[in-house]
Amino acid sequence: MIKRFYSSSNKVLNFKFVQNDQDFIVTELPIRFSGHGNFIIFKVEKSNMDTWELIDRLCDYLGIYSNEIGYAGLKDKRATTTQYLSIPKKYSKEMKAFRSSKIKILDSTLHNQKLNIGDLEGNRFKINLHDVEIEELNQIQKIIKKISKKGMPNYFGYQRFGKEVEENFQKAKDVVYGDVIIKDKKLSKMLISAYQSSFFNEWLVNRLKFNEEDFKLFEGDIFNEFKRDKLFTAKSITDQILKDFQNQKILPTGLLPGRKVFRAMSEARVIEEKYDDMYIQEKGYRRDAIVFPKDITCKYNSGEKMCTLEFSLPKGSYATVLIENIANRNLH
Repeated sequence: MIKRFYSSSNKVLNFKFVQNDQDFIVTELPIRFSGHGNFIIFKVEKSNMDTWELIDRLCDYLGIYSNEIGYAGLKDKRATTTQYLSIPKKYSKEMKAFRSSKIKILDSTLHNQKLNIGDLEGNRFKINLHDVEIEELNQIQKIIKKISKKGMPNYFGYQRFGKEVEENFQKAKDVVYGDVIIKDKKLSKMLISAYQSSFFNEWLVNRLKFNEEDFKLFEGDIFNEFKRDKLFTAKSITDQILKDFQNQKILPTGLLPGRKVFRAMSEARVIEEKYDDMYIQEKGYRRDAIVFPKDITCKYNSGEKMCTLEFSLPKGSYATVLIENIANRNLH
């Protein structure tokens, strides 16, 4: 599996980053809820527990199947996370009596539909970096300023691929090509998603090497236009496109190969087709190549040599990628 690439002009920083419930805190930024309807939305805080375990515990408690519980996003296990779940309103009485040392229900409201993956605005993070020397702090602040202005690569983080990266990649490829059949549909889908994501990451590494300082745009690139919430293909890179990109009105996208997905054209397609696989029968997607973290702050505790970062990211983006970007090295 190819390593994620960051700016070779920056120094490698050797601060310590450990993902745990004290140093990695995530809060989901929710959509607006209707305040009425047949579903209860619970704001849930959990520690050292991933979303699947949370859902399993609630299912066991309520005596229901997992498909009755809705969620907007998957959250890491080694963290303290706050996220939103939807449960049919008919279970409200049982949920009032729910108690757990690792799960806290902070708030609840009504909504007119079940939550689905993607029903969130983004996530807010609070992350502690340890053993940060004062010289490194200056570099961190410099990189944060640069990221705020120019964005950062929107890689899929190492969590996407599991611990056995190469083995999972080959297993996913075997599933795609029909050499292996996995009966567990959830596992099969996760493997194929990781397989699709690996193509995007490799494509992004290649594109960044054309110009490290400013993401180089090519004729035929497909852009995400936020104002109209649609994709469009740039037949040529005009001054207006460059201006809109700089102002974050549009962003270039990369391919997660599959069916029913727009593919780049012209110059951009020449690069993209090296990171495509027409055998994939799962639906394909386009993903923003660059992401802009919002409201980044950096506080330094000189006594503990600890730097605390706080920032928000759009849904689907990885906080660990921002940490890697600052450190200029892969964490895993």
